[in-house]
Amino acid sequence: MSKISICNLKGDAAGEKEIADASLELKRGAQAVLDVVTAYRAGLRAGTASTKKRSDVSGGGSKPFKQKGTGRARRGSSRSPILRGGGVVFGPHPRDYSKKVNKKAVALAFRRALSDKIAEGAVVVADGLEGIEPKTRAVAALLKKIAGGKATLFVTAESVRNLNLAARNIPGVEVTTAAQANTYQVVRYPLIVTDAAGLDALQARISEEE
Repeated sequence: MSKISICNLKGDAAGEKEIADASLELKRGAQAVLDVVTAYRAGLRAGTASTKKRSDVSGGGSKPFKQKGTGRARRGSSRSPILRGGGVVFGPHPRDYSKKVNKKAVALAFRRALSDKIAEGAVVVADGLEGIEPKTRAVAALLKKIAGGKATLFVTAESVRNLNLAARNIPGVEVTTAAQANTYQVVRYPLIVTDAAGLDALQARISEEE
């Protein structure tokens, strides 16, 4: 059995909840997690880096100097890649870095990533999170008690406006809903803090059949 700690908004312990290991995905999906995270990070790349080949550089239509008699190496164009101001050989060009991952792999990756967090004890339920004050100090005090400076992902069943307002100015903290949480977020943050309804929604996601 895996245990999830429950605390109040002050960070004080308020109990534990047990989750059967049979409901977690701990035997497979490691490769799916790697594939999904790689695809997610690749999708963030703009792919706008661009250089000009010698055919794209303006000028260079006339011979820089005569073929013979100068004692220099012969030149046919001033746009040669070996000259300053010339084209670039094998430079980057705009491209799409996105990778395709099928839906079953995405679902499996999320189940494995979240199951690992639960098994590690890196998921905490904050009772009453939906009623938190819209003040930065409220979230900061809670995190100081339960996170110890770790980057934290807040996951709620529904979007909580007060929580969004309270957490938006704290570095290393992100807020999302159980339906929108993705594998990259689960892997990226060492600690996940959720409310009771959010935990139920997350459990429903990892118990869905492929």
